[in-house]
Amino acid sequence: MRITAEQRRQNEDRIRAAMDRLLRGEIPAGGRCDVQTLAAEAQVARAGFYGGRPYEHMRQEFERRLAVLRERGEILDPRDAQIARLKEEKTRLKERLAASEAKEAAHDSFRSLALSRLAAQHDEIERLRELLGVSGAVLPLSARDSGASGATTAFEDR
Repeated sequence: MRITAEQRRQNEDRIRAAMDRLLRGEIPAGGRCDVQTLAAEAQVARAGFYGGRPYEHMRQEFERRLAVLRERGEILDPRDAQIARLKEEKTRLKERLAASEAKEAAHDSFRSLALSRLAAQHDEIERLRELLGVSGAVLPLSARDSGASGATTAFEDR
Protein backbone atom coordinates (compact mmCIF):
# COMPACT_ATOMS: atom_id res chain seq x y z
CA MET A 1 0.00 0.00 0.00
CA ARG A 2 1.41 3.37 -1.02
CA ILE A 3 1.26 6.35 1.29
CA THR A 4 0.29 9.81 0.22
CA ALA A 5 2.63 12.77 0.28
CA GLU A 6 0.72 14.12 3.28
CA GLN A 7 1.12 10.84 5.20
CA ARG A 8 4.81 10.76 4.37
CA ARG A 9 5.22 14.36 5.61
CA GLN A 10 3.39 13.47 8.86
CA ASN A 11 5.59 10.39 9.32
CA GLU A 12 8.74 12.46 8.76
CA ASP A 13 7.50 15.03 11.29
CA ARG A 14 6.94 12.24 13.85
CA ILE A 15 10.37 10.78 13.06
CA ARG A 16 12.04 14.19 13.53
CA ALA A 17 10.19 14.75 16.82
CA ALA A 18 11.19 11.28 18.06
CA MET A 19 14.76 11.87 16.85
CA ASP A 20 14.97 15.13 18.81
CA ARG A 21 13.60 13.47 21.95
CA LEU A 22 16.06 10.58 21.74
CA LEU A 23 19.01 12.88 21.07
CA ARG A 24 18.03 15.00 24.09
CA GLY A 25 18.30 11.86 26.20
CA GLU A 26 14.58 11.20 26.61
CA ILE A 27 14.83 7.47 26.07
CA PRO A 28 11.76 5.35 26.86
CA ALA A 29 12.00 2.53 29.37
CA GLY A 30 13.44 -0.56 27.74
CA GLY A 31 14.58 1.44 24.71
CA ARG A 32 17.95 2.61 23.50
CA CYS A 33 19.20 5.50 21.45
CA ASP A 34 19.02 3.56 18.18
CA VAL A 35 17.03 3.21 14.96
CA GLN A 36 14.77 0.52 16.39
CA THR A 37 13.62 2.79 19.21
CA LEU A 38 13.37 5.72 16.79
CA ALA A 39 10.99 3.72 14.59
CA ALA A 40 8.92 2.58 17.56
CA GLU A 41 8.68 6.12 18.98
CA ALA A 42 7.68 7.55 15.58
CA GLN A 43 5.24 4.68 15.01
CA VAL A 44 6.67 3.78 11.60
CA ALA A 45 8.02 0.49 10.30
CA ARG A 46 11.72 0.04 10.95
CA ALA A 47 12.18 -1.38 7.44
CA GLY A 48 11.44 2.08 6.05
CA PHE A 49 14.85 3.24 7.33
CA TYR A 50 16.92 0.78 5.27
CA GLY A 51 17.76 -0.14 1.68
CA GLY A 52 16.59 2.87 -0.30
CA ARG A 53 13.27 3.05 1.48
CA PRO A 54 11.51 6.37 2.13
CA TYR A 55 13.13 7.20 5.50
CA GLU A 56 16.71 6.07 4.86
CA HIS A 57 17.89 9.69 4.73
CA MET A 58 16.37 10.24 8.19
CA ARG A 59 18.23 7.21 9.58
CA GLN A 60 21.47 8.60 8.17
CA GLU A 61 20.74 12.00 9.73
CA PHE A 62 19.98 10.34 13.09
CA GLU A 63 23.18 8.27 13.00
CA ARG A 64 25.24 11.32 11.99
CA ARG A 65 23.84 13.46 14.82
CA LEU A 66 24.29 10.60 17.28
CA ALA A 67 27.93 10.17 16.19
CA VAL A 68 28.58 13.90 16.70
CA LEU A 69 27.19 13.73 20.23
CA ARG A 70 29.28 10.67 21.05
CA GLU A 71 32.43 12.33 19.70
CA ARG A 72 31.80 15.21 22.09
CA GLY A 73 31.60 12.72 24.92
CA GLU A 74 27.88 13.10 25.50
CA ILE A 75 26.42 9.70 26.27
CA LEU A 76 22.66 9.69 25.85
CA ASP A 77 21.78 6.10 26.52
CA PRO A 78 21.89 5.28 30.25
CA ARG A 79 22.99 1.74 29.43
CA ASP A 80 25.94 3.08 27.44
CA ALA A 81 26.85 5.32 30.39
CA GLN A 82 26.63 2.34 32.73
CA ILE A 83 28.80 0.25 30.41
CA ALA A 84 31.42 3.01 30.27
CA ARG A 85 31.35 3.39 34.07
CA LEU A 86 31.68 -0.37 34.59
CA LYS A 87 34.60 -0.56 32.15
CA GLU A 88 36.40 2.17 34.08
CA GLU A 89 35.69 0.41 37.36
CA LYS A 90 36.94 -2.88 35.91
CA THR A 91 40.20 -1.19 34.85
CA ARG A 92 40.64 0.33 38.32
CA LEU A 93 39.97 -3.01 40.01
CA LYS A 94 42.44 -4.81 37.75
CA GLU A 95 45.11 -2.25 38.67
CA ARG A 96 44.35 -2.68 42.38
CA LEU A 97 44.50 -6.46 42.03
CA ALA A 98 47.87 -6.28 40.25
CA ALA A 99 49.26 -3.99 42.97
CA SER A 100 47.90 -6.29 45.68
CA GLU A 101 49.43 -9.35 44.02
CA ALA A 102 52.79 -7.59 43.70
CA LYS A 103 52.67 -6.62 47.38
CA GLU A 104 51.78 -10.19 48.34
CA ALA A 105 54.70 -11.54 46.30
CA ALA A 106 57.06 -9.10 48.04
CA HIS A 107 55.74 -10.21 51.44
CA ASP A 108 56.19 -13.88 50.50
CA SER A 109 59.75 -13.19 49.40
CA PHE A 110 60.52 -11.34 52.64
CA ARG A 111 58.95 -14.14 54.69
CA SER A 112 61.04 -16.79 52.92
CA LEU A 113 64.20 -14.76 53.44
CA ALA A 114 63.41 -14.22 57.13
CA LEU A 115 62.69 -17.93 57.66
CA SER A 116 65.91 -18.99 55.96
CA ARG A 117 67.91 -16.51 58.08
CA LEU A 118 66.24 -17.77 61.25
CA ALA A 119 67.05 -21.36 60.28
CA ALA A 120 70.69 -20.42 59.62
CA GLN A 121 70.92 -18.62 62.98
CA HIS A 122 69.35 -21.61 64.73
CA ASP A 123 71.88 -23.96 63.11
CA GLU A 124 74.73 -21.64 64.17
CA ILE A 125 73.45 -21.55 67.76
CA GLU A 126 73.19 -25.36 67.82
CA ARG A 127 76.73 -25.66 66.43
CA LEU A 128 78.09 -23.28 69.09
CA ARG A 129 76.28 -25.16 71.87
CA GLU A 130 77.84 -28.40 70.69
CA LEU A 131 81.25 -26.72 70.59
CA LEU A 132 80.73 -25.46 74.14
CA GLY A 133 79.93 -28.96 75.37
CA VAL A 134 82.86 -30.70 73.60
CA SER A 135 85.70 -28.27 74.18
CA GLY A 136 86.66 -27.22 77.66
CA ALA A 137 88.33 -24.12 76.28
CA VAL A 138 85.10 -22.16 76.14
CA LEU A 139 83.79 -20.97 79.49
CA PRO A 140 80.30 -19.64 79.92
CA LEU A 141 80.01 -16.16 81.38
CA SER A 142 78.13 -15.85 84.61
CA ALA A 143 75.95 -12.91 85.42
CA ARG A 144 77.54 -10.38 87.83
CA ASP A 145 75.73 -8.59 90.55
CA SER A 146 75.92 -4.98 89.55
CA GLY A 147 77.52 -2.88 92.29
CA ALA A 148 77.63 -5.74 94.82
CA SER A 149 81.25 -6.75 94.27
CA GLY A 150 82.61 -3.23 94.46
CA ALA A 151 84.59 -3.79 91.26
CA THR A 152 84.80 -0.92 88.84
CA THR A 153 85.12 -0.96 85.13
CA ALA A 154 87.80 0.77 83.13
CA PHE A 155 85.35 3.46 82.15
CA GLU A 156 84.38 4.29 85.71
CA ASP A 157 88.04 4.90 86.73
CA ARG A 158 88.49 7.74 84.32
